[in-house]
Amino acid sequence: MELLIFGLAITVLLLLRVPVAFAFIGPSLVYMLVIGQSLGGALRQITNAAGSFPLLAVPLFVFLGALANHTGMAEKLFLFAHALLARVRGGLGYVVIGSSVGFSWMSGSTVADAAALGKVQIPAMLRAGYDRRFATGLTSAAAVSAAGVPPSIPAVIFAGLAATSTGALFAASLLPALLMAVGLCVVVFVLVRRNPRITREEFRGSELVASFKGVALILFAPVIILGGILGGLFTPTEAAAAGVAYVLVIALVQRALSRRALLAAVRETVLTTAGIMLIVTSAALLGYILALERLPQLLTEWLFSVTSSPTVFLILVALLILVLGTAIDATAILVLCVPILLPIALSYGVDPIVLGVVFIGANMIGLLTPPVGTVLFVVASISNTRVGEVFRGSLPFLIPSLVVLALAIAFPDAVLWLPRVLGL
Repeated sequence: MELLIFGLAITVLLLLRVPVAFAFIGPSLVYMLVIGQSLGGALRQITNAAGSFPLLAVPLFVFLGALANHTGMAEKLFLFAHALLARVRGGLGYVVIGSSVGFSWMSGSTVADAAALGKVQIPAMLRAGYDRRFATGLTSAAAVSAAGVPPSIPAVIFAGLAATSTGALFAASLLPALLMAVGLCVVVFVLVRRNPRITREEFRGSELVASFKGVALILFAPVIILGGILGGLFTPTEAAAAGVAYVLVIALVQRALSRRALLAAVRETVLTTAGIMLIVTSAALLGYILALERLPQLLTEWLFSVTSSPTVFLILVALLILVLGTAIDATAILVLCVPILLPIALSYGVDPIVLGVVFIGANMIGLLTPPVGTVLFVVASISNTRVGEVFRGSLPFLIPSLVVLALAIAFPDAVLWLPRVLGL
């Protein structure tokens, strides 16, 4: 009965739009007192969750993306891609996808990607004759699909929770992320053909050369970050630190690192990291309570009574995350569900890396599903568009994400192919 009331209290707080961290931690502390547990024990669970070594990479990757944003590197990537694909009909749509994927090599934060690039991408598409719904929907979907590209903050959090290799998860996420980007390009190709107003633009070689000079050094950043991790030269945390140092050098060379830009990047990093860690610690305490109540064991027994198939189990996991994504922040879903579902996945013989790819893929879709859909609200805010309009615009672009998620579930060996080739 106490557990039922506990669950109802959290549900009511979430429905009242109480921030997720407080909706978790308030009832959790009350529950600990009711069952006779000390608040000191609750504090230990919170501090242990915050002290995880892999999570040290989170603020560094956030700072890396914030620096790239506030020093104009995101805009330079967009201008280069635009100049490169000017003669392609609907090229601006492909530019949005390419620049989002390119920027995500430096920034692991989907929200930062959407905010930084959306301010450039959406006005450019509107000027070129693209429909507002198309422009905002594609910008949202491109930012979300790029979340699987290393360095991905959800991947860092999952790897820390599952005690698995971050490098292996980065490698496994790469192919699905690129397939999503290709799928988005296919949707753009189909939709652009239905709009006769969208034509080719004039190609200017001088613009291409000038824009390439602005991004030549920037394009080398992924080599340092991902190459260092996959090559065994850096841990993810060390790679993040090396990436920050490299971006700082680029900004200084390009004279783009003003005091104002640096302070803005630091402020964004502090706020974003604080929000993530508050959710991580509160969800860790909630997970501890669920473990005390033997929820993982009860759930395991129920699932094995339903199916013995690993594929069906992964389908159920994906559906659960998709449903939770409509109401709970993506980080909270990871911290809450991974400790519960990982042991069950192992009992089914599911590789933790495959489970991580499914978690990340389903979580990305959750960023585009109301009422919580964080990316929807960010894009709506920067484009002065209603959230419902952005969501309707993003619907066609959800298809590639769903298809790739289904393929990852159906063909787990394909997910593990690249990590195995790299020996991770």
